Amino acid sequence: MHHARAVPKTPVGGPSVQSDTAEHLDAVTLGQFLAALPKDLTVLHDAGNAGAPLRWVEPSELEDPTPYLLDGEFVLTAGLPFLDDGGTKERAEGYVRRLVGAGVAALGFGLEPYFDAVPDHVLSACRTHQLTLVQIPSSVPFAAIGMEFSQLLESGNARVFRQLADTNRQLMRAVLSARPEHELLSALAQRVPVWAQLFGADGRVRARAAAAGTGGASPAAAVEPSALQPMLKRLLAGIGPRVETESFPANGPALMFGHPLRSTKDATLGALILGTDKPLTPAQNSVVSSVVGLLELLVRQRTSGSLAPSQLATALLLHPESLAAGSTRQLNVLRDLLAQSVSGTRSGALRAVLGVRADASAPASADGPVRELLQWRRLFDTKMVELTDYGFAAVTRFKVDDTLLHEVEELGWRLVVGDPTEMAGLPAAYQRAASLRSRVQASGESVRVDDVTWSVAGLLGRSAGTMLAARLLEPVLAQEPDRRSSQLGVLKSWLGENGNWDATAKVLGMHRNSVRRQINALAELLAMDLGSAQVRAELWIALQYVDGLEDGVPQMPQDR
Repeated sequence: MHHARAVPKTPVGGPSVQSDTAEHLDAVTLGQFLAALPKDLTVLHDAGNAGAPLRWVEPSELEDPTPYLLDGEFVLTAGLPFLDDGGTKERAEGYVRRLVGAGVAALGFGLEPYFDAVPDHVLSACRTHQLTLVQIPSSVPFAAIGMEFSQLLESGNARVFRQLADTNRQLMRAVLSARPEHELLSALAQRVPVWAQLFGADGRVRARAAAAGTGGASPAAAVEPSALQPMLKRLLAGIGPRVETESFPANGPALMFGHPLRSTKDATLGALILGTDKPLTPAQNSVVSSVVGLLELLVRQRTSGSLAPSQLATALLLHPESLAAGSTRQLNVLRDLLAQSVSGTRSGALRAVLGVRADASAPASADGPVRELLQWRRLFDTKMVELTDYGFAAVTRFKVDDTLLHEVEELGWRLVVGDPTEMAGLPAAYQRAASLRSRVQASGESVRVDDVTWSVAGLLGRSAGTMLAARLLEPVLAQEPDRRSSQLGVLKSWLGENGNWDATAKVLGMHRNSVRRQINALAELLAMDLGSAQVRAELWIALQYVDGLEDGVPQMPQDR
């Protein structure tokens, strides 16, 4: 066995290999990958590109693998291209030169079965052309190296996605705060190494935040205010989506970039200017894009967005009597504002819709209330949505057809769909819908007010009704089918005739004394006072749902 010559070696994971994962959240770098490999691998030549992103690990024994390679790959070879004529200095030089030209990040040379040391020509060529060279012992298979890269890439991506999800939740909470613009910039500066200043359309500062770790210093201290004016003027004067950038070679941040905040008509409503000491990663730019989008949403709502909901709320808060006793003109103004808020017409019918979770124990959405609120506004095409302790309530012009109902139910919700009404009838329509909420929560089924029979039995609903029947009539239902059917028939006839013995006997074709004996036996079996009007009423309602019990057998809920 021959051994490698005495050449300067750097152990994998040594001082020359950088593994600062915090700076490279979007890709696995060569340095990170080498640091994760077994320690018996040896870096024979470090080309100083540890921070370069690594795209893939590719084993190849071709003399020229470059047609099949992408930029930033780690090529593995057992040395087959360097056998026989390929072992000359010229062939090694050509091989390495082609790899470097193809953007290969590093070459891994596996020992055995062809070589017990990396050929001198290969090492010399890697030094000449500055290609990182790693010696791989026979104890480490190429498959293990590829698997390590895949796992590292997967874990890195998962970390990025978790961080982005956490950031989005923080941004959503900021939007709901009392000072959403300030909180958004603060959240941005915590997640991305930038200072930020938000300007209104008048050029005045509306909010600002310092980069995390600057000791709370004002972002104005990072750059002179006068230095921001040229960029600010360009942002406020231009049109269309764009990003303005400027570099500062000395004094202040190395890079400054600005985003216009635009209305739906492409009018510039403000600007966000950020400063940083180094270019942002793709993940950090994603956070910036989210913040710009939310700031645009806020400024549109404040300036050029629909003002109808806030006008309607102001009018009703200051003049609550106008809804019931206002003049025709006042009522028409309110109708117009409501129509704009629900995307309808002044004369269009309205509905109150209540939503409850199908699984009351399910946790609230991890995305926060803003996304949930926007979701219901989108689905029901209305700005009139309220988040409640049980779920949500909305006012919509939609009839809520089966397609929309199914879409909402697929999201894990059940609805009470109110009956159509005009503006003045909304409070009463809401009360009718609210009276059915407990029924939906008990049954787990959506309900339409239009389909409900407005009686005790109708409002109770089949699910609650069958549960009542199972509980009250359990001793009777537990008997043999023939006896059960006979006793239920006697009880229903007797209750239907208001306890009149003669009338019940006539209906059943029985002697009145037989009826009396059976009713007394039922009273004893049920352990109830059938002389009580309340007991009779409850039994009568329960009997309406006996047919809903499976095979007449009570399906009792388990006591907790």
